Amino acid sequence: MRTLNSALTCLAVLGLCNGPTSAHTANRTATSSSPATEMSASPRPKNAAIDSPLLQRRDSRYRLYPSDQIAITFPLTPEFNQTVTIEPDGYASLSGAGDIRLAGLTTAEAVEAVKTAYAKILHDPIVTVELTNFDKPFFVVTGQVNHPGKFDLRGPTSATEAVAMAGGMNDSAKSSQALLFRRVDGGRYEVTRVDLKRVFDGREHEVTELLPGDMLYVPKNLISKIQRFIPSSGFGAYYQLQP
Repeated sequence: MRTLNSALTCLAVLGLCNGPTSAHTANRTATSSSPATEMSASPRPKNAAIDSPLLQRRDSRYRLYPSDQIAITFPLTPEFNQTVTIEPDGYASLSGAGDIRLAGLTTAEAVEAVKTAYAKILHDPIVTVELTNFDKPFFVVTGQVNHPGKFDLRGPTSATEAVAMAGGMNDSAKSSQALLFRRVDGGRYEVTRVDLKRVFDGREHEVTELLPGDMLYVPKNLISKIQRFIPSSGFGAYYQLQP
């Protein structure tokens, strides 16, 4: 009996010694792993400068457009001096050199294109290109704006600035579904959706900049589309709906 009591006493002492140590070890393990767990679970903070791109300014140099008129001068060989008009397909017919594409080029780039065209008949020609007549760059704003129309593109203009120039949007506008129509090669149009609402609300930076010939269309919202099908209020409308 004395031996049994001694054994039980030893077991109790060992349990008291190991119990707090195990609990302390488990608590320390949980505590040390908690920050790592919280760090991995917490969302990564967003960097506004990276996640929200700023408005990119394009080259402000004027680029030749169909119907523009240019004067090409050869100081050393004036017999090749000429004034040409860029055709609707973007090409211009040069005397003695044939047709070359000039639409989309700056005047400096046009000089190099003309030099290349005349390299077969002239040795290292000196050429100057001067824009003599051109249509002013423009853009169009239409749809649910107060003053739709055609506006001169006098400098870098964003989509929100274009809407402001058109008198702002009216109550029927759906600003989150604006459409930007841009002409591409071959007479086709590229259509891009522009969420003006997020820009006006300050949730996004302005990233859409208009190019010459762009058209910005602001559509109607859903309520405006179905409003004509909703009967007017009053007893008469209620009476007409009854069988």
